[in-house]
Amino acid sequence: MEMNVSKNDEQVVARKAGGLNPAVIIPILFVIGVCIYLFVLGNPGNFKDAEKLGSGSVAFSSVEGKDIHPESFLGIIYKGGVIVPILITFMITVIVFSFERYFVLGKAAGKGNLDNFVVQVRSLLNQNKIDEALEECDRQQGSVGNVVKEGLTTYKALSHDTTLNKEQKMVALNKAIEEATTLEMPMLEKNMMILSTLGTVATLIALLGTVIGMIKAFFALGSGGGTPDAAALSTGISEALINTALGIGTSAIAIILYNFFTSKIDGLTYKIDEIAMSIQQSFAEFN
Repeated sequence: MEMNVSKNDEQVVARKAGGLNPAVIIPILFVIGVCIYLFVLGNPGNFKDAEKLGSGSVAFSSVEGKDIHPESFLGIIYKGGVIVPILITFMITVIVFSFERYFVLGKAAGKGNLDNFVVQVRSLLNQNKIDEALEECDRQQGSVGNVVKEGLTTYKALSHDTTLNKEQKMVALNKAIEEATTLEMPMLEKNMMILSTLGTVATLIALLGTVIGMIKAFFALGSGGGTPDAAALSTGISEALINTALGIGTSAIAIILYNFFTSKIDGLTYKIDEIAMSIQQSFAEFN
């Protein structure tokens, strides 16, 4: 049986090209995160005596940081310090790649109802209606449809093959389905590692910000001698808590979304395995 190698190569290239490229997207998101920190959170309107701070961002103001007092929640977040733009970048990254995974996995499921597709294909296989099952795959499309179509195409080719015995045909059919599944899995799992990593790293980076804030607080406590600077002490503690809150929030969202998308991928692979088993059983019965 001849294999269409060029077609498989084209499928591999197409799947590798699918989805967002983290090497390009993440630096862009970092720039956006810094801009949000400087010009949204750092907008003079978020602080008291805004007219003294000028326009644009308080980061470019001549007023010392200790004399800048937030008047809104955005201003409070700004006072979290240099770790805040990194945590903002993490949050934006989680949001962007979550949308990307949502649309990619939705496309992978195909155009029609996936459960109905599985039931329909299994029913046609029980009746040995391979051509009708192939038409269902063309209508469904998506990753499940692609794998099933590849299995059914191999099914038809093997059913007319006279050079192999039944056991060899079963092995070839199983191999074709496994190869088709292997081609689809990278597209399904692409960028999932980003969500998984941020679920852990966001907490660690937030902990770094917390430690920096506590260092500033204890420095203010020690440098004041018998009368510590209460303002500097409270600023350090608030910086620590702001970083902790941002990190925990980002980490929680990343973990929840990672588990959600993982369950969707598991559901798709289960559907593929379910139909693959039906294809093999049908071939063993009718050939």
